[in-house]
Formats: sequence, C-alpha cells, structure tokens
Amino acid sequence: MLMSWPKRVGQMETETISIEVVYALPERQILVSLDVPRGTTVAEAIELSGVNNEFPAIEVDPARLGIFSVKAKPDDILRAGDRVEIYRPLIADPKDARRKRALLQKT
Repeated sequence: MLMSWPKRVGQMETETISIEVVYALPERQILVSLDVPRGTTVAEAIELSGVNNEFPAIEVDPARLGIFSVKAKPDDILRAGDRVEIYRPLIADPKDARRKRALLQKT
C-alpha cells in the first residue's frame, strides 16, 4: 500500500481551475480553454490565452469585458468554469438604431 506523506510548508501544490477566454469578429472567433492558478484575474487570463497573438489589432478595453455576459473588471478574480468574454465596440448606437426602425414602421 502506498502512503501519502504530508507536504512540508513551502511545497504546497498550486491549485488550478479551468476557464475559457473568448473573442469574436464577424468572420472569425476564438475560444481558448485554459487551466490557470486559483486567484488568476480577468486581465491575467486574457494575457495567458494568447488572444492578442491571434488578433494583433485587438484593443482590450477594460470597460468591455465580461464573465458569462455580466460586466467584469480586469482585476476580478476568476472562478472554476468562468468564461471571460472580450467585447468589441458597438458599430451603431442602439438608441439611434431603434429610432430609425420606429420611423420606418410609421411610414
């Protein structure tokens, strides 16, 4: 029978969690699955994912980040199973688009 000896202080094994980082353009999407150390932040996960290498023109705006469609900050700590989402800027103001649709329906 194999015995498991207690670890000495300083030899603690780093716990990891599984997460995903996603980014999409109309013509191309990427989903990167990662195992990261517990305590990893949103910003660190984005860096570790290599999304910047796949999309060199990407501008990661701290105001356009989310975890499962809920706004997130770069320094938010991730939990197991989280999906970090990097959002693109809007190409049209939603209020203006709604007004234009309403005007078209009236005519």
